Amino acid sequence: MNVVVGNKLKILHKAKNWSQEQVADYLHISQSAYARMESGESTSWVNYILKISKIYEINPDELLRIDGNRDFSSENFLSEKVIEQYEERIKELKKVIKDLKKERKR
Repeated sequence: MNVVVGNKLKILHKAKNWSQEQVADYLHISQSAYARMESGESTSWVNYILKISKIYEINPDELLRIDGNRDFSSENFLSEKVIEQYEERIKELKKVIKDLKKERKR
């Protein structure tokens, strides 16, 4: 079970484009402690399951479920929320590019 949860944690933090250190800071643990959770070497994720569920916007049972509806076994996992965040960021960057082009023409 630790390896299953660890793999899900790894996919989730990458999908959010966060570092292990950022997640560890949120959980108030060391980066190495979080890395052990992701590698399946530690069971301490149990102590943080509610916080982990909150930051990744999932239900705790999704983290534990082996054959859940979401495909956590793939690097292609992206929640709708993450996709929305990327789309919003793209809009912002397009505006920055447009403004920079206008500025360059002056």
